[in-house]
Amino acid sequence: MEMTSDAALVSAATAGDESAFRQLYRAYVRPVFWIAHGIVGSPPDAEDVAQETFVVAWRRLPDLALEGDSLLPWLATICRFQAANRLRRIRRDRDHQTAHEDPIPSAVSVEQQVIASDLAERILAEVASLGEVDRDIFRLCVTEGYGYRAAAEEIGIAHGSVRNRLSRLRTRLRGAIPEESGS
Repeated sequence: MEMTSDAALVSAATAGDESAFRQLYRAYVRPVFWIAHGIVGSPPDAEDVAQETFVVAWRRLPDLALEGDSLLPWLATICRFQAANRLRRIRRDRDHQTAHEDPIPSAVSVEQQVIASDLAERILAEVASLGEVDRDIFRLCVTEGYGYRAAAEEIGIAHGSVRNRLSRLRTRLRGAIPEESGS
């Protein structure tokens, strides 16, 4: 006799009946796939999310207290969490990959190199005329990429002071080193 109610199938699967879980899988794999696809947007990722959903469901089945006639709302909740995890992983991997890619240098003309070198020298000369704290802020935040809080801790001043002084430094540098017109 084939069991048809989700409650009976869940009960049998919880007791270790793999065929009961297989029936649940067959009944709900397509809706779970389409929920996942709607979130992650790609069929291969949606397939992975659907599979991960059923793996998690199998592990959590003993703790399930079915609140209705259908297992689908519970599976949909698991699917949404798995899809969100997949999206975070995809974004993290993409960000990590782009952060570590060596960009292919574009052809730079000698004229552009001379202009850039001249601009760098003017910026360095202007920075050299700053006070010691402002030079430290410029070095930490602009050159070494420190955040405001980290730079403030390194120098021993307030976070807001770093932010305000850096803003003034940028304004001063823009005023002291006018942009080249042309091109």
